[in-house]
Amino acid sequence: MSETEDRKPASAPTIPTPSEIDDGTRVFFDQTRDHVASNVSATVGAESPSQDGNAASKSPKPAKPHYHGHRQRLRERFIKGGADALADYELLELMLCMAMPRGDVKPLAKALIAQFGSFANVLAARPEDLQTAKGLGDAGIAAIKIAEASARHLSRERAMELPVIASWEQLIDYCRVRIGHLKTEELHLLFLDRKNRLIADECHQHGTVDHTPVYPREVIKRALELHASAIILVHNHPSGDATPSKGDIDMTRKIVDAAKAMDITVHDHIIISHAGYNSFKTLGLI
Repeated sequence: MSETEDRKPASAPTIPTPSEIDDGTRVFFDQTRDHVASNVSATVGAESPSQDGNAASKSPKPAKPHYHGHRQRLRERFIKGGADALADYELLELMLCMAMPRGDVKPLAKALIAQFGSFANVLAARPEDLQTAKGLGDAGIAAIKIAEASARHLSRERAMELPVIASWEQLIDYCRVRIGHLKTEELHLLFLDRKNRLIADECHQHGTVDHTPVYPREVIKRALELHASAIILVHNHPSGDATPSKGDIDMTRKIVDAAKAMDITVHDHIIISHAGYNSFKTLGLI
């Protein structure tokens, strides 16, 4: 070869890149590193400002509702201080919380008391009347009626612990829970044994708002069937006035006379209303 002949520079030996080395291990890790780097770049690119210079907005964390933690604080106050530590609407609110685990039920509790007049009236309300309350579903209605049933059972058990005439306050409490908030009149008969313990409490008659038909013969017949030695008559006045009417007095005298003939004692006739009560014995009418 002549000296003037163009010489081509010697080419450098080809050195394989790490990813081309066929040892398996390096290829795997290099590819994995490239894949991770690609994902990181994509993530950074998604968070970085867009081409037009506007930063992509991040979705903010949802703000906690204003009632966050309120239920827990309400429960703690109730457990520490009992029912006296809560207002009536708060007690109803706590009851509804168990049936309605989400949302703020304070407005509903206040609305129910405003609609029915009192906490006790809410408990005593008929299910069909409770259904008219906006925002109150079947679960809430069930919770309210369970509370009412529990109160009835508790008051009845307390009334039965001692002879009825020896536990007068418990008897009155029981009668108030039982019929004090009804919208129509009912006559209940409390049948007692020889020790004046409660055998049975039965609704003898349902009436209209201001009248309940009573048949003395049926009253005495039922007392004999239960082997009762004494009776206490209890009925309610939905009007709120517990004053005995002339009809109440006449009916009571007929039952007292019929009971005497069968050696059954009529201890008292109690008239219950949401505002108070009256006792025929205390008034000297028996």
